[in-house]
Order: sequence, then C-alpha cells, then structure tokens
Amino acid sequence: MEKWLIRNVKANLDIMSKKLRISKLLCRILINRDIKEFNLLDSFINPNLDKLHDPRLMKDMEIGVNIMKESIINKEKIRISGDYDQDGNSAILTLYNAIKRCGGNVDYVIPHRIKDGYGINERIVKEAKEDGVSLIITCDNGISAFDAIDLAKELDIKVIVTDHHDVSFIKDNNDEKKYVLPKADAVINPKRPDCDYPFKQLCGAGVAFKFIQVLYDEMDIDVQESYELLEFVAMGTVCDVVDLVDENRIIVKEGIKRINSTKNLGLKALIKATGLEGKKITPYSLGFVLGPCINASGRLDRADIAAEMFLTDRPDLAEEYADRLYSLNEERKSMTEEGIEKVIDQIETGKFKNQNIFVIYEPNIHESVAGIIAGRIKDRYYRPTIILTQSKQKNKIKGSGRSIKEYNMFEEVSKCKDLLSSFGGHPMAAGLALDISNLEKFRERLNGQATLTGQDLLPKVYIDMRLPLEYISFKLVKELKLLEPFGKGNPKPLFGEKDVRIKRAFVLGKNKNVLKLLLLMKNGKTIDGLYFGNINEFELKLIDKFGQFEVNKMYKGINNKINMDIVYTPTINEYMGNKNLQVIIENYR
Repeated sequence: MEKWLIRNVKANLDIMSKKLRISKLLCRILINRDIKEFNLLDSFINPNLDKLHDPRLMKDMEIGVNIMKESIINKEKIRISGDYDQDGNSAILTLYNAIKRCGGNVDYVIPHRIKDGYGINERIVKEAKEDGVSLIITCDNGISAFDAIDLAKELDIKVIVTDHHDVSFIKDNNDEKKYVLPKADAVINPKRPDCDYPFKQLCGAGVAFKFIQVLYDEMDIDVQESYELLEFVAMGTVCDVVDLVDENRIIVKEGIKRINSTKNLGLKALIKATGLEGKKITPYSLGFVLGPCINASGRLDRADIAAEMFLTDRPDLAEEYADRLYSLNEERKSMTEEGIEKVIDQIETGKFKNQNIFVIYEPNIHESVAGIIAGRIKDRYYRPTIILTQSKQKNKIKGSGRSIKEYNMFEEVSKCKDLLSSFGGHPMAAGLALDISNLEKFRERLNGQATLTGQDLLPKVYIDMRLPLEYISFKLVKELKLLEPFGKGNPKPLFGEKDVRIKRAFVLGKNKNVLKLLLLMKNGKTIDGLYFGNINEFELKLIDKFGQFEVNKMYKGINNKINMDIVYTPTINEYMGNKNLQVIIENYR
C-alpha cells in the first residue's frame, strides 16, 4: 500500500515564468523541489561554473589553505587520509592531483574497511609519524575522529579536516545540543553550525574541491585548472547520493561533460570493462554501473586499487585494475542477494515484522555489504533499517543503517550513544558498532523512543501535478530535459491522471517482462504506456477488481471496462527513424 500526494507549493508562477523564460509547468516542478529563490532558480536552469559559491566563505577554509601552502613551500611531507567508498576515492584523487600540481610532497592512505573501519585512526596517525609526515589532511572523514586527531596533535602533526558528515553533539542538562569538533588545526565542513557557507549539501569530494579552488588561487594557479578535477568530483557527488541541486547540480552537469571526453586511462578502462564504451555516460551510469565497481574494491579487497587505477599512466595496468574492479562488483552482487534473502527470512519468520525500526543481526553477512542490504530492506518494507554482522573484535558487532525521509537516523541513534562503541553518519544513513550484549537494549530503545506513525510508514508517491495525457507533446518532453540530471533532491518529474481506460495490452520482451498498454486519451486518440514492474501482480489486481473476462478482452483489444489511475513520466520513443510520444507508468491504482 502507498499514499499518493500531489505537491502544491504556493508561488506566483506567472512572474517566475516571465523572469526565467520557461513555462509555468516547469516553474511548478522547480517550486515542488523547494527551489524558490531567484538566484537558485536561475542557477538550476542555467547551471554555469560562474555560479559556484565563493569557497572562502567556508569556516576555517583560509586557515587550512594557508597551512597547506606553507607545508608545500617548505617541502614538508603531506599525507591525505581518505575513505574507502566512491566519495572518499573521488576526494583523494581531487586533493592528490591538485597538491601534486602545486608542487607538494604528498601521498595518501585509505583505511581497510574490515581491519580499520571508517576514517582516520590511531594506526594511521602512528604510521604517519614514523614516516616523517608533517601534515595530515582528511577527506570525507575526520569530523568525529576525536581520539585519532588528539594523538596526531600529541605527536606534533598538523591536521586539516575536510568533511561533510554531520557534526557530533552532546546534550546539556537543559536538553540543548552542544556541538563538538575535533581539535584539528582547521576543520572545514559546511555543516558546522558556525559555518556561513550558503550550501550545506556538498559531498566529501565537493568540500575537497572547494579547498583546492582556494589553494590554486593562493598558489597563483588559474582557477580554470581546478575544473579539470570535476570528473572525479561528479562521481563522488552522484555516488554519495547528495541532493542534485545548487552547486551539486553544476558539479555533476560539468563533470559529466568531462567524463564523456575523459583522457584518464583508468576511467576509460573502467568504462570499457563495464560495457559502457561508446555510450553516453549519465548519472545513472555513475550511480549504478561505474560507482559500484569502484566501491567494490573497498568492500571486498583494498580501496587503493581504484585510486591506483585512476592515477596510473600505463594502459595495461589501467585495464588490469578495471577488470579486477568489475569482477569484484559481480562477486559483491552475489553476496548482497544472499544477504538480502537471509534478512527477509528473519523478518518474515521472526519478531521484527511489526517493529517500526528494524535492527537485524545476521552474522553470515559480509560487513562490507551491510549498508547495501539495509538500503534494499528499507525500500522493500519502508522501515528505517540497521543491519549488523560480526566484527573481527571479540563480542563486537558492527554494521550500517539506512533511513526513510520521516526518520532522522543520526539524531535517533545519537540518543543511544551510551550503548555504542562507535557511531557516525547523517539523517539518512549511519555506521555503528557495539557489544553484542547491548544488541537487545539498543533495538528496544530505538523502537521505544521512535515517534513514527502508521502514516509515516506508508511509502509516499509525490506527484508534481495532474496532467491529462492529451497535454503531452514533443515540446513538453524537450523542456523537461532542462531539468536533467535527475537524482536525489531533483527526482524525475511525475505526473498523474485519473480514470485512464486501456484499449489493449501486450506483454513484450525476450523475458516477457515489459507490459505495453494502449491508453485511451480523452480526445479519443491513444498513447503507448510502458510498465516495467511486476506484471503478474498487475494482472492479479485487475482480475480481482474487474474479473478475468474483462482482462481477457483487454489483451485481445476488445472494448472493456478496465480503467485506472496512473503516475507517469512522458518520454519519446525512437525506432527505425520514427519518433512517437509514450509514457512510462511508474505507479498505478
């Protein structure tokens, strides 16, 4: 069951339409995405690099850049401490290439997901001291690394934190939040409560990119050169699933242009290994094909493989690394499906099905895929989900959580910090570890303090507006393309129509997995509707509502009584040089 909601944000569409020189329909869609200020609307429709915000507005930015500049000039040894996921990889590549360009003596270290866990740790700091490192710069981590950074300062190592994760806090006696920062020399994170930077949703690579823009300026390098790094930053932005609005939209739009004409041997090899050679790279390609391969190195092997692939100047090595990443991702897919089956079995046969927050311990899951499984289970049951598995440490369990829009996982799990040995994240995701003896207490407390209602736990379908099918035109579809790339914060526009009659239905595809419906419009004409969901379920619902006889008539193209409401997106189908309008049916009732 799901709830359909038509967005209805108030705005003067006439004025917007005139100012932006776009249709009122397009203005309505932008307003529905909470993009209201004229400068943001203009930036969205015309996403140019000159609309990026001034990076010097970020708290501690100039302090951090001056520390880096001094270290480069003095030929000090600099080490980047990154993370093992795609965003961390992108941030490392951004910093490493740029610091090298500035003449810095720089290398990088990536923690091992299983042996080290997330982010900079005491081992990394001690090794840096042994190696004569004078400055550590973190990326995509560090905001919660209090102990590791305290140790670095004790060992007389300078530390710059660049991160984008939520800032840790404690609550005082009045239940007021007191935010706590690590004692680094500079802490650069737009989510700092005392940071006036106008855009808070950058990914880790995005924050690293802003740092490099200022560094280039201070080192008298043309800022235009920094834009060459956007192919890496775009990958991190898409794969970290941050909102594709404001600066993120500009970064992705510009980055994808560069990816499609990349000279990077590693990226070209990975595009070839994944079967994308000769095809246009899109946000979908990054998020669901290339990104998972890069992430797989950190999940099942060592994350350095991906970084080395992007940095090598040897075509044979690039190809070898790319093939390895592709193979690892295929292995990861298999492990994920096995894990999902185990968790579903626990839910369907155990005591969790009626709980609002799933906290599920499955010792046979590989900890590297716990987050992916949590996301898939969250989508299936529309419940905030935490998947835990065995840790290498005795009596410890660890894992990841994924949330729904109605539940701030970072805030809620923060209330249980006394039961956890480590924790970090943001409203929609978290990573944590705890003693197995605290598992039941943790599960009970999370569920006990949750205020989720039955309505909160219904999946929501947000419709931009009701649009009769006869209003669809080639001009409309072309105009909707102005909103690309789509992603989190900028979903593909969805329209709704009621009481749509079906003239005829066909099951298509080699695997019989596509349903084509000939939809009757109010003007008497027809338009093709394609549905890629569960066809058997679709048929059973029609039979239950209208009867087998009417469904049979529908498949034969005989006049029938079947009608339904649909949520759809309009597209253009091109085949053998011919173009025709069609709709993709996303939901029906």
